[in-house]
Amino acid sequence: MTLPGAAVVVTGAGSGIGRALAHRLAAAGARIVVNDLDAASAAATAQAVGGLAAAGDMTDPGDVQALVQLCWDEFGALDLFCANAGESVPGSVATGDASWQSAWEANVMSQVYAARYLLPAWLERGRGRLLSTVSAAGMLTVPGMAPYVVSKHATFALAEWLRATHAHEGIVVQVLCPMGVRTPMLDRVAPLCSPMLEQSAIEPELVARVAVEALADDRFLILPHPEVAEWYAARGSATDEWLASMNGLHQQLAGLGSTT
Repeated sequence: MTLPGAAVVVTGAGSGIGRALAHRLAAAGARIVVNDLDAASAAATAQAVGGLAAAGDMTDPGDVQALVQLCWDEFGALDLFCANAGESVPGSVATGDASWQSAWEANVMSQVYAARYLLPAWLERGRGRLLSTVSAAGMLTVPGMAPYVVSKHATFALAEWLRATHAHEGIVVQVLCPMGVRTPMLDRVAPLCSPMLEQSAIEPELVARVAVEALADDRFLILPHPEVAEWYAARGSATDEWLASMNGLHQQLAGLGSTT
């Protein structure tokens, strides 16, 4: 992908990975529309990168459609959509329905709405790129984070479906799957997994650098933590053993004494 002059939307760009992506892409010469639920945060990032601020809720299909249209109206194009907005929701199957619904809306339906309003114009012109922030949780699992993990698995599945369905039509779909990243979201993970994620946490600027580099080769999986590739391979090739090790990790983190 050629970034100088490209028209780019970054959602959830008021802080964290989104903000780092906006800075990295702008430095490469892209024209940026900065979205965030927090209008002040969106404005601050937009001012810093010389972009346009567009406050909006990505769980609202009307706001998503308006965001896509704004980029087309202002720049005459929309080359890359970074679907980065999401929500960290800890819990288990006992967690209330409202939390499960919130995770589903923020992590899955926001991406469905983006694809719904992006695809018609992209298919007509024969090109477009969706970069979906999924998290390694969408490839693997995380103790104590059931609503987040399940919804991120669905986000990963949606991205796979979009790539499998539209790759021959010029649509490039990529998934960004870091583990722990030092952002405000890291403060909202379950206490059970917090020590594990904090130990391997990296800065959002590193995540953004890896992501932007991956735009050059169209790879589907973008893994700022390279070890995730090995664990994902183990999950697929030795599923029972992998699940047993994850159960052992859960027991260990919960202080139940297992060293499996």
